[in-house]
Amino acid sequence: MNVEISTPRTELVQRLSATPRGARLARRLTGTALASWGYPHDGDLSGTAQLIVAELAANAVTHGRVPGRDFELRLILLRDDDTLRIEVSDARSDRTLRFLDGGLLDEHGRGLVVVQVLATLWGVAPREVGKTVWVELALTARRRPCPRTPAPEG
Repeated sequence: MNVEISTPRTELVQRLSATPRGARLARRLTGTALASWGYPHDGDLSGTAQLIVAELAANAVTHGRVPGRDFELRLILLRDDDTLRIEVSDARSDRTLRFLDGGLLDEHGRGLVVVQVLATLWGVAPREVGKTVWVELALTARRRPCPRTPAPEG
């Protein structure tokens, strides 16, 4: 008997060292997890999720690092809600998130703007120790109305 069991929730939780290597690994784990859940590594969802994880992990390593403490990556695939939830938690709660923290020619300070543009929803939640930045992505493309152009006369 071959019975297909649908799981409404699939999850990956991984603690990683608060180093650039840990941030790179978080991005790779995201692509691998999504591929194993049926979302191709080179697909739009995987690419967007990897970009968001790369930014949040880099922030956790750069701004949320506490010596001797790791950061945590959590991916939750909520099939019932048609949503991928990404959470990156770090041990530092005394830092606030800043947008456009720099001048126009600076190479840093725009990552959260990218996250805001790509995410369906996102936010920050305090933890007992530190904070969690979470992002939700729609699993399917949300169709936007296509503007109609009038047919040429003639």
